[in-house]
Amino acid sequence: MDISKIEYLFDRMEISDTVNRYATGVDMRDWALYRSCFTEEIEMNFKSWSGKDPQKFPVDEWVDTVRGTLSGFESTQHISSNHVTTIDGDNATCVSYMQAQHYLPNDLCDNTCTLGGYYTNELIKTSKGWKICRCKFTVLWRTGDPRIFELAQENAF
Repeated sequence: MDISKIEYLFDRMEISDTVNRYATGVDMRDWALYRSCFTEEIEMNFKSWSGKDPQKFPVDEWVDTVRGTLSGFESTQHISSNHVTTIDGDNATCVSYMQAQHYLPNDLCDNTCTLGGYYTNELIKTSKGWKICRCKFTVLWRTGDPRIFELAQENAF
């Protein structure tokens, strides 16, 4: 039995699990689970959606930012699929499709906004497993009304 192939398959599985925990943590509002996906400092790039340049954050600040952004929605569902992973020693890249659905009943606009695109996650292998150190979300399409993000901010916490 080739141990290196087994280790490679295990690493790929753990990397996919990390990317899936990202989506599950957000949607279940399990912020400890979400935090467990990241290194202590992370670089986030949502420029294709927000227009803002990539930025580095201490992990707790990033988790608080996401919690504040999403807490005003009644529900969200982030679907991550088609993971394509490359591994180079203790570094990896996982590109995955993403559909991020946001739901907030209201009287002002459409109740939903769905973003479609892909994540490019860069990960490093740590003593606690694979962790995302850099995340880029590339939005390819959108349906619904993005104004619900503003309404969600008004409802946050």
